[in-house]
Amino acid sequence: MAKLEKVVQGDFDEILTKIERGIVSGSISASLEESSDFQSENARCSVRVFERYSYSGGNRVSLSVSLFQDYSCDDIFVSGIATGGSQATFFKINTLGEDAFLDKLRELL
Repeated sequence: MAKLEKVVQGDFDEILTKIERGIVSGSISASLEESSDFQSENARCSVRVFERYSYSGGNRVSLSVSLFQDYSCDDIFVSGIATGGSQATFFKINTLGEDAFLDKLRELL
């Protein structure tokens, strides 16, 4: 599992759209598998789950991206967690696919 957490500033919807388009267009096998959005008077949260084939691992990897914003400030917290890049039974021996998927998010941010 690989994780990236970062605080960014900007328009929430623009950042979310940039992430969605950038991840899906970043790999021929990448797809948006599911999404969830929540908004209240004080905060907003969006979750996106992507999946793609990892040639190096010979399997599919997933990337979960969460954006959270408390309306009392301009900061948007972004969390990306990639997983699934190993074929081992009891421990991870190949996380290259996870790291590469997360690198695409890092590049977009």
